[in-house]
Amino acid sequence: MTTEIRPPTPPFDVESATIKVRLAEDAWNSRDPGRVALAYTPECHWRNRAAFVVGRAQIVEFLTRKWERELDYRLVKELWTCAADRIAVRFAYEWHDDSGQWYRSYGNENWEFDDDGLMRLRIASINDLPILERQRELRWPSGPRPANHLGLSELGL
Repeated sequence: MTTEIRPPTPPFDVESATIKVRLAEDAWNSRDPGRVALAYTPECHWRNRAAFVVGRAQIVEFLTRKWERELDYRLVKELWTCAADRIAVRFAYEWHDDSGQWYRSYGNENWEFDDDGLMRLRIASINDLPILERQRELRWPSGPRPANHLGLSELGL
């Protein structure tokens, strides 16, 4: 059991899970690995694509490498379902590499939380689709998605 608390905490209902998803989206859009890592237990386990990450230090290392490679990253998450201490999310994010090639990455995440609202397990499956810059849908200044920006369902993603 940790002494840190990250509301909302389990058990989740649709309202509290939706808030948790948006808080996670905002943190990831900050592209601050240290900030993102604080949402996870110190011994959190991740599967991200084919990478297996354990603990906050490895999360910070992983995200630092990710955002050095995935430039101008913009992410939208959407609640899929929730129950007790688990939340399932679908997401899309857009980014470009150092050659200027844009991608839209689609995926699903399964999250499991401890009683204090820290994520102890994250399983992510992700696919990348090369796109043209003009095909981008996720356009806003760096940082959190504006409240009036469309979500995944409204964008047809």
